[in-house]
Amino acid sequence: MGEKTKALKAAFPHTIPVFTGFIFLGIAYGVLMNSKGYGVGWTILMSLVVFAGSAQYVAITFLTTVFNPVYALLMTLMINARHLFYGISLLDKYKDTGKLKPYLIFGLCDETFSIVLSAEAPKGVDKNWFVFFITLLDHAYWVLGSALGALLGSIISFNTKGLDFVLTALFVVIFVGQWKSQKDRKPAVVGVFCSVIC
Repeated sequence: MGEKTKALKAAFPHTIPVFTGFIFLGIAYGVLMNSKGYGVGWTILMSLVVFAGSAQYVAITFLTTVFNPVYALLMTLMINARHLFYGISLLDKYKDTGKLKPYLIFGLCDETFSIVLSAEAPKGVDKNWFVFFITLLDHAYWVLGSALGALLGSIISFNTKGLDFVLTALFVVIFVGQWKSQKDRKPAVVGVFCSVIC
């Protein structure tokens, strides 16, 4: 148990920024789910089993309108296609993770990818458990935020108009921040151009 505890303690500080972001985004998601008639149980289940942030926001629309499975599949693939590239770049890092690999693949999100790619396990800490706990903590933060939002939504009544725009706003803020900090803006221009074409 000692090596797992060391890995958890080493991973936790790297995930604190994700904690703050996921709690607020998760709360927004939970409140939206509640406003559409889905209680705490459904919200937690979606966050545990789906764990796909932006796709979960889109899934609210799928759950509340006439369901078209082909459209839902294509939309989810387009939203999460970036994970194919994340996965390819992590092939070496996940190569020897053994029984942890299925969860590491499932739990991969933008924030986890960033941390796993940039953080190294400290000396004396098992790298596989280190990466596992980064993934697990990020997943737990999302589930916790979603549950809090669903609970708040069921207790407090307020206008949720515009709340479904929170994820779009987050991506715009991230884009503007990166635009300002980067000297080479060609990748950003290519990204905007491809989005417009799509």
